[in-house]
Amino acid sequence: MKWCNCMQKGLGLIIVLWLSCITIVAAEAENAENVVLIMQIEVQNNQRIEEDAILRVTRAKAGDVYNKSILSEDLQAIYKMGWFDDVRVEVEESIDGNTVIFIVKEKPTIREINFSGNVVIDDEELKENVDISSGSILNIFNVRRNIKIIESLYKDKNYHNVNVTYNIDPLENSQANLEFEIEEGDKVRIKTITFDGNSAYDSEELIDLMETSEKGFWSWLTSSGELNREELQQDIYQLTAFYQNNGYAEARIGEPEIEYVDEWIFILIKINEGPRFKMGQVDLSGDFIIVKDELISNVKVGEQEYYNRDAIRQDVLNLTDIYADRGYAHADVFPEIKTDPENLTVGIMFHITKNEPVYFERINIHGNTKTRDKVIRRELKVYEQELYSSNRLKRSVADLYRMDYFEDVKVKPHKGSAEDQMILDIEVVEKPTGTFTFGGGYSGVDGLYVMASVSERNFLGRGQILEFSVQTGGTSRQYTFGFTEPWLFDIPLSAGVDAYKMERDYDDYDRDSFGGGLRMGYPLMDYTRGYVKYAFDVSDISNISEEASPYIYSGTNTESSVSLSAVYDSRNRQFNPSDGSKHSITLKYSGLGGNIGYTKVTAETGWYFPLFWDTVGFLHGEGGYIWDRSDKYLPDYERFYLGGINSVRGFDWREIGPVIDDDIEIGGTEFVQFNVEYLFPIIKESGLVGLFFYDAGNAWADEGESDSGLRDSYGFGIRWFSPMGPLRLERGYIIDPQPGEDTGRWEFSMGGSF
Repeated sequence: MKWCNCMQKGLGLIIVLWLSCITIVAAEAENAENVVLIMQIEVQNNQRIEEDAILRVTRAKAGDVYNKSILSEDLQAIYKMGWFDDVRVEVEESIDGNTVIFIVKEKPTIREINFSGNVVIDDEELKENVDISSGSILNIFNVRRNIKIIESLYKDKNYHNVNVTYNIDPLENSQANLEFEIEEGDKVRIKTITFDGNSAYDSEELIDLMETSEKGFWSWLTSSGELNREELQQDIYQLTAFYQNNGYAEARIGEPEIEYVDEWIFILIKINEGPRFKMGQVDLSGDFIIVKDELISNVKVGEQEYYNRDAIRQDVLNLTDIYADRGYAHADVFPEIKTDPENLTVGIMFHITKNEPVYFERINIHGNTKTRDKVIRRELKVYEQELYSSNRLKRSVADLYRMDYFEDVKVKPHKGSAEDQMILDIEVVEKPTGTFTFGGGYSGVDGLYVMASVSERNFLGRGQILEFSVQTGGTSRQYTFGFTEPWLFDIPLSAGVDAYKMERDYDDYDRDSFGGGLRMGYPLMDYTRGYVKYAFDVSDISNISEEASPYIYSGTNTESSVSLSAVYDSRNRQFNPSDGSKHSITLKYSGLGGNIGYTKVTAETGWYFPLFWDTVGFLHGEGGYIWDRSDKYLPDYERFYLGGINSVRGFDWREIGPVIDDDIEIGGTEFVQFNVEYLFPIIKESGLVGLFFYDAGNAWADEGESDSGLRDSYGFGIRWFSPMGPLRLERGYIIDPQPGEDTGRWEFSMGGSF
């Protein structure tokens, strides 16, 4: 019985399963008869956008099962492309399947972008900043974003009330012109700068420390009252430094609170001064490479009465330099500051860790396409495999700049093959070293004259100097040639040769001469070189008038001379220097042969020193004395005359000097000359400077008559280190001109580079 019951239950289960399968198959057959396929997908009304580009973003494809939800997603995907104002989908049904049609309405493209109402910012600057261009799709979201960009440009210029709208002018062929309409409004300026919490210093004193200022009477001419956020942030740093350099070690300056009200800006700066601290004990600890007393003598903060943050920073640099100059390039100097709130003092302990000494493993030169490596390396004061020295490295960079071959010199140290090794990369940016110089002027001797010279200060990249010049005027012609090798035999021994041919028709005689010389120089000490020169000259003097100087002999005159000189030159650059000095003294002995003989001593000094606002002061002095020999004679053209662009400006060339018999110029046997200049930048980036000057000088001789005092002048001018080279244009005015003298004159000199 149990077996029969099991059989009945099993048979019943099989029948149920069989009936279920029949039902499922029948249902699937019925659904298959109701499935609709996509026969074709089309895009209509698209003019610029290709159909393939549109269908690339859709999921539905021809041959797929028709599905409304997928088509809805495809419609959204096409719209999100950003190229259409409207997208619709239509379906055409047929026995073979459905045709899906996406109907689009393209957004217009921008043909022109225009601006109206803008005065402060021109169209070009606006176009450079907006990110919409002609030919792009007109997207309102992009237009609104660019309105924010334009408003930001105006707000950066303190036009905070600016209002920008847009206008679209539809055109044919789905195009449109876009116009940004700008209402600039008035410039918003700073009405007041207020401080809260200051008691040690009044508000006026603090405002004087800031570049940011309140609107003043001359704001229409200056930038007073304009808000520059970067400049204001620098002012906060400046105020903090001012307090902390005057004893207020805990002073804190808050972020400025800026409020805009109509056409005004109000700035509030909160200050927490804290107590004022005096300087306490200063000491050193750590690794000493020299005796402690010598080290601490270089620490100056202890000499301050009150706490001074900048003095501490400078002492850290001084101590670091001492260690770096002895090879410890990675020395660490950490100042530990200990405040005593009860006694209001600050003590400082400088902790010094010398670390390992560092050697120059390798020195690499980069960027020199013309100048040879050897020419650069011989100017370096640091050498491979030697100890690191910060001072010698700084001097090396300064010397490379003084060569005047490079616009920029960058030093990039890198870690070498070991911790105690350093690789030094020196990158240079070369500049033209060849110059073509042209100048001219007017003098009583030459009338109108012009001069030109061609020189190359880095001939063939070897550092050699090659020069050739020509000067010609109504009464003179001069040709000169010079060549200099600065490192003869690969040692700092310079050698040069000069040659010239000159013809000059003076008022009272004619001189036709030729000659040349040999010269050598060698460094004596820092910035100082000694020179020796031998010169030979043959002059033919003719056409001597009755009024000529008695120091002119007719016929051929021969001069053989030797000169010794020493020159100190620490100027930071040759043209328009701003720091340093140049001094020289020369002794010339003539009479080794020929009929001319004399002894001449000249000395010159010039000092450049930076002043306020990037201006420069220049003081110059020069003088000389000459002795003749009883067995030789001293010609007129070796005596001293003053006047001209490189002497006492405003006077004609050779105009200043003694005379005899009221009108015969004889030149001086002694002279002095002084020049004072004040130079100020006009366009600093372009190297254009202006100057005011005062000149004074005179020449005297025992046998002649001359003013007992100095002849002087004043004037102004411009100097420009132009792309074509140095240019000078200066006007001098004679102070107290004598009868028959002009009141002054213009002079100029121009140059070019190649």
